Amino acid sequence: GVELVESGGDSVQAGGSLKLSCTITGFTSADSDMGWYRQAPGNKCELVSVISSDGSTYYADSVKGRFTISRDNAENTVSLTMQMNSLKPEDTAVYYCAADTMSTRMTAIQRMGIMTACRTVMDYWGQGTQVTVSS
Repeated sequence: GVELVESGGDSVQAGGSLKLSCTITGFTSADSDMGWYRQAPGNKCELVSVISSDGSTYYADSVKGRFTISRDNAENTVSLTMQMNSLKPEDTAVYYCAADTMSTRMTAIQRMGIMTACRTVMDYWGQGTQVTVSS
């Protein structure tokens, strides 16, 4: 089956950096979108970044210029990373990697604002990794 395993979450001070990684195995869809979501207590699930199979990217306004998403496709494994710089306390959340076989669905769902909880709607999700940024 498909498995997504995240790593890299930690506690840092404001202004610091973290790199989140997600290893996706058993997933061979060449036209898939991969992305990172986050959810803080009491908040909706928020799409943070997306990278499509052609390398095009999307970033939430709140992270533009600070976060960078990248992916490395191998035969049966995808490595998804997100470099997070200049972290702010409002970046504190559980971060999830996700993969979806329907291209552009991630951004479409985000525009509609209908996904309140992470680990729903999209095809595959990781278990989440905590990022805590202190002021």
